[in-house]
Amino acid sequence: MKQLLFPNNIQFWYETLRSMSHIAYGGADFGEVVATGERITEGDYDSWYTEWLATADRVSAEAAKALKAGHRVSARDGFLRASNYYRSAEFFLHGHPCDPRHDHAYDRSVACFRAAAALFTTPVIEPVEIPYEGTTLPGYLYRVDDSGTPRPTLIMHNGFDGTAEELHFFGAMAGVERGYTVLVFDGPGMPGPRHHQDMVFRPDWENVITPVVDFAETLPDVDSSRIALLGISMGGILAPRAAAFEHRLAALVAVDGLYDLGETSVRNIPGTREEAERLLRAEAAPELDAALEQIMGKDPIARWAINHGMYVMGVDTPRAFNASYLDHTLAGGIAEQIQCPTLVCDAEDDMFFKGQPEQLFEHLTCPKTLMVFTAEEGAGAHCHPGAMRLTQARIYDWLDDTLNTTAANA
Repeated sequence: MKQLLFPNNIQFWYETLRSMSHIAYGGADFGEVVATGERITEGDYDSWYTEWLATADRVSAEAAKALKAGHRVSARDGFLRASNYYRSAEFFLHGHPCDPRHDHAYDRSVACFRAAAALFTTPVIEPVEIPYEGTTLPGYLYRVDDSGTPRPTLIMHNGFDGTAEELHFFGAMAGVERGYTVLVFDGPGMPGPRHHQDMVFRPDWENVITPVVDFAETLPDVDSSRIALLGISMGGILAPRAAAFEHRLAALVAVDGLYDLGETSVRNIPGTREEAERLLRAEAAPELDAALEQIMGKDPIARWAINHGMYVMGVDTPRAFNASYLDHTLAGGIAEQIQCPTLVCDAEDDMFFKGQPEQLFEHLTCPKTLMVFTAEEGAGAHCHPGAMRLTQARIYDWLDDTLNTTAANA
């Protein structure tokens, strides 16, 4: 897709397209996104933060004014958009150490989303705290109505850099429209637990998903025989990892599928995979450290990914971040242990993990479907921003068929 804004910065354009994508379910207005983008200096991260924050502040203030005047629908819609804009504002601020401005924008994003959620009548959106290893994980339960009727249920989580609140626009609303109960949450390493509980990512994601399924099975709105799991972006390896060991799941969706994050860590290191892993895990590897610093200096996408990665993995060097990726793999027979029907999504022009969905698909021994989204459809980018209605239709149609449910059952 042509870069309509930031023609020389694919990173800024992709994140702008991501915000545009959320227009489909009320998370943005086209004019607000374009006007904000036009004020941003290309490649200037301070400018990115300042302008998105200004838009978010303006929209949230207008929503608060509408709420005070009794205009609940206008307030709800404004708070939803402001939540997404605050999320965008803090997106590039993570690192080691983090820019201190990130907490303010993140907390405002959550506050605005919760204000919007409280103004919904259909669906019912309820903040939840999911018991997890002596603490809780934050999330939201989306209920079609307040009847308590057991319904097919989708558990959703984001990945490397997305929030539970953002999932409202990436599948939660689409699910309740189709008669699903939807449970979204942030796991360790994701924004809520990382910002406020210092939890970092862990590769054994089954130890996250099992407590979430336990929690879901206590809810009257959940049909325990029809619980599906969907993971987005890095969630495309986390969710399959969990499904390999948590066999209560009736279906799995990876958007987009991943097989081995370690491949991205070793691909620029000369020599064999074994030699690259040894260097990444070594107590000292000054030449590799210098090479990684050089890559970060030249490649803005790599610079952001490594800085953010140090934050979410809880490590303090670029090499330690790359080493942490080695543990996130479905190799060694893990993918083959998945039993439930699995949908692997793939993006034709994925700029992060090209070829990995096919790898995952090839290793699956369960009933499986590979679904390719193309540039011609406007859906060729990683996780298909800009084609949200199309993406949700195809995913939920597959879920309907797999779980033998239709909207008529709602």
